[in-house]
Amino acid sequence: MNKPHTFADQDTLVTRALSRLSGLLDDGAWQPKFLPFEGERFRELSARLGLTAGEELAVALLYAVESDPGVARTVAQIQSPVASACCLSGLAASLFAQEGLTVPALWAGRATRAGLIVWGDEEAPLPERTLHMPPWLAAALNGLVALPPGVAEPAQPEVRIARRTAEAFARIARDHLTKAGCLHPALLVIRGQCPAEVAAFAAVAAAAAGRVPLMLENAEAPGLAAWLELTRGLPIVAREAGPGDPIGLDGTDRIDTPLILAASPDGQVTSGRPKREYRIAIPDARERRELWQSWGLEPDLAGKIASRYRQSTGRIAEIGRALEHGGAGASIGDVTAIMARGGGRIDALARLSPAMVAREDIVLPPQLARALDQLRDRILMRNGLANGLGHTLAARYKPGVRALFSGESGTGKTLAAHWLAAEAGLPLYRVDLSAMTSKWIGETEKNISNLLDTAEQGDVLLFFDEADSLFGSRTDVSDAHDRYANSQTNFLLQRIEDYTGVAILATNSRERFDAAFARRLDMVLEFPLPDSAARRLLWDRHLGDGHAAQKEWLDAVAATVDLAGGHIRNVVLAAAARARAGERAMDNGDLGAAIEEEYAKLGRTAPPLPPC
Repeated sequence: MNKPHTFADQDTLVTRALSRLSGLLDDGAWQPKFLPFEGERFRELSARLGLTAGEELAVALLYAVESDPGVARTVAQIQSPVASACCLSGLAASLFAQEGLTVPALWAGRATRAGLIVWGDEEAPLPERTLHMPPWLAAALNGLVALPPGVAEPAQPEVRIARRTAEAFARIARDHLTKAGCLHPALLVIRGQCPAEVAAFAAVAAAAAGRVPLMLENAEAPGLAAWLELTRGLPIVAREAGPGDPIGLDGTDRIDTPLILAASPDGQVTSGRPKREYRIAIPDARERRELWQSWGLEPDLAGKIASRYRQSTGRIAEIGRALEHGGAGASIGDVTAIMARGGGRIDALARLSPAMVAREDIVLPPQLARALDQLRDRILMRNGLANGLGHTLAARYKPGVRALFSGESGTGKTLAAHWLAAEAGLPLYRVDLSAMTSKWIGETEKNISNLLDTAEQGDVLLFFDEADSLFGSRTDVSDAHDRYANSQTNFLLQRIEDYTGVAILATNSRERFDAAFARRLDMVLEFPLPDSAARRLLWDRHLGDGHAAQKEWLDAVAATVDLAGGHIRNVVLAAAARARAGERAMDNGDLGAAIEEEYAKLGRTAPPLPPC
């Protein structure tokens, strides 16, 4: 068997192959000419693959056939009457016989295994089978880039990475992807929630390894590994998975090149490659300030926003791109206005609720009002709350804020959540629990984990209404369903404890929550039914000035009608519709009729109302 051949002057390889071909012509009228050829890169590839001298010449001949019409016509002339411009394996073996090339050696050789040579599927003996080179490989040997099927250039919007993080990550990527200065088939896993953010980190890794990042959808294209070597490409494979799900690389794991896996935060990677995982973290306050400045914000404003909000690199880039004039002259109001419009992957997982609620819109007892103020302050100070405190606390501190609002329907829980969001400058997203839960094992955990990961990146306020349906008490285990339900509850309790954003959970009954959940909460606020004085204030707040109801009548209603604020709202709207249909101002009779209808909806009998 021929030993691998190393040639000194790579530029002569194509001309040598074509000289052999021209020697078969009787008239010698055709003279081979030099074709542009990436000799240095092919020499490196040949050494890595261990190609023989005959295989090198065969590859050079096929490159010439794919690159020059004169060569293709000459091959067809020589192979007449077969009349095929594709070189037959028998012709290649005869041309380079002195290098020891035979048809079986070509069939079983490393050039064929690497996809540099592709055999035709004709029903013919091996010497009569055609050979060709994939066009993307021919282009690469010509110094051009033609993307093979299943390969694409990254197309994510621009994301800027803080300098310190980029430098540290570049060292990690370079050390893992290269060994003694050469690339080896390692796997670098980059975990993140934002695809554009992960793509930015992948670009840093590729640059550190001296390569070009390319998205790889499948590895079915012939000669893909050789093409990547010739073009200095570094493939990136994107995968998403839920908690506990496997993340497989399928056929891409067999490519003899390094790989970058752009993965979701959850899932277990299954690969035998040397693996290094990097989880993209939310930048600290100093890095956030640097990023905001890179998007054009003044230093003082950048510092204020960095201290107040805790967004990911990708979300900062998304807001930065939305700022007019590149952020120059922007104010904190401009940033919060863009945040309030929503954006990012969170919009696909929860519903933006943009209602603006002022403090005077909420009627609360004094103790609850003070507790709500304390919760607001906790949210505003969460990013630096552990600064200056003991090491034991600071080492485990996470800036998440979790609160439970407990009280009957209509007592102001949703209004209070909107007020908190407005005070903190955070967009409020209501979680549709019906969309989160699934009958399939593991799907609920996957949905919730994906939601919380995404919400952390965007720094939003998540509002879980009727949260006891999701975070309810564990039960005694009597069958497999109970065991799974308890396992799901355990997962959710742990996941909400690790959450680093702001979450408000609402319930009509605190007793429905698991007892272990209380330890994971920062505050529990009880929303009582309003007393008569509070109800009187609620009637005034909802009615406004454009009505004809009598003050004394409203005083009596407030004393006897025990409806919460949400039900009072329903009554006023129904009475307003009745009055406007009659083209008159709303009066006692309209309100009395609406009160009786509201009680009927609740399945209760209305108390005796004062005379209208």
